[in-house]
Amino acid sequence: MFVRGLATILHADLDSFYASVEQRDDALLRGRPVIVGGGVVLAASYEAKAFGVRTAMNGRQARALCPAAVVVPPRMAAYSEASRAVFTIFRDTTPEVEGLSIDEAFLEVGGLARIAGTPREIAARLRARVAREAGLAITVGVARTKFLAKVASGAAKPDGLLVVEPDGELEFLHPLPVERLWGVGAVTAATLHKVGVRTVADVAALGEPALVSYLGPAAGRHLHALAHGRDPRPVDTGRRRRSIGSQRALGRRPRSEEELDAILAGTVDRLARRLRAPRGSDVDAADRPEPGDGWAPPGRSGAVGGRVCRTLVLRLRFADYTRATRSHTMPVATSHTPTLLAAARVLFAAALPEIRLRGLTLLGLSLTNLDRDDALQLELPLDAQSGPALDTALDAVRQRFGAASVSRATQLGRDQGLQVPLLPEHE
Repeated sequence: MFVRGLATILHADLDSFYASVEQRDDALLRGRPVIVGGGVVLAASYEAKAFGVRTAMNGRQARALCPAAVVVPPRMAAYSEASRAVFTIFRDTTPEVEGLSIDEAFLEVGGLARIAGTPREIAARLRARVAREAGLAITVGVARTKFLAKVASGAAKPDGLLVVEPDGELEFLHPLPVERLWGVGAVTAATLHKVGVRTVADVAALGEPALVSYLGPAAGRHLHALAHGRDPRPVDTGRRRRSIGSQRALGRRPRSEEELDAILAGTVDRLARRLRAPRGSDVDAADRPEPGDGWAPPGRSGAVGGRVCRTLVLRLRFADYTRATRSHTMPVATSHTPTLLAAARVLFAAALPEIRLRGLTLLGLSLTNLDRDDALQLELPLDAQSGPALDTALDAVRQRFGAASVSRATQLGRDQGLQVPLLPEHE
């Protein structure tokens, strides 16, 4: 049942985060169009976005749209440090923080009225602190629900503050395009457009039975609730991540199967370390577990505490821009690196005929169905029983001397690609 009566949820979202950090750290970039990343646009400043440059766009296309743009290489360590500084401000504002990504979070401020003022006043102070202490612009949306707060922050960008009061929710929401509803991607939008549904008001007027008939029970009921402003989910400070993943853009040059296998193995190594890493450990920023991830004492894997997974998902993008996924679910969850790599290689081998025919430009892997490390582990054959202990020993070396101190021989001399920073760990 929906019971929240006041607009007390903040959605705080840093503006063009990577590009803003670059402009903050280099005065010569301020006010100029900035593109982070060369082959693929990782981020663009608002000055570059004005020319049509967008994240994930091909770098050549971006430079054609904005010839005056300054292209800078990404500095992931700087972005991680900036994120940690901002999340420290979040948690100093309220203990109820739900991180969504490295540059955005939900904050619940409903219990702070007597000591900190109204949600609008709290949001204004938060924005001022982030600007003063972290040197970054942040947009905040305030509403009664998480969904509306996020929509409000999107409407207030860049560097804005928008409060959606309870009595004005539908007036704010209904004129928006249907794509602003969570869960409406290109396919769902096309389905709705075919029946004349283009705004959130159209969704609300259509009714739940019709939405269910067009989209299925789950999606139909979900969109019907959102279109009427209903979203009972609280800010969840203990939210556990359901999956972790990593992907590598390969470019368009041909890659040998040996090289692709080395990239796959390196990806599995990184993800397995993230699975096993306990919260609060001194691991590399790229291997840092996310806030809210389940932590447990050492489990059957012999790891130093962390999580295990049951399902691997291989993600591929071919040279013709089409995509494919392959998944495998193991009988029991594990964080054992050789076991995960063996499963990933089976998926990759099954996709090889298609890769040979169409070429490959992106290789990614996700680990899903995560559980605590005290869950039952996969029974290993006798010749692999030392594997978990070896994983633990290698993790200890990496934690002391850095993630690059121990690696596979196949990784030596290879470009490991960009390691995207993760959500900052709880202190």
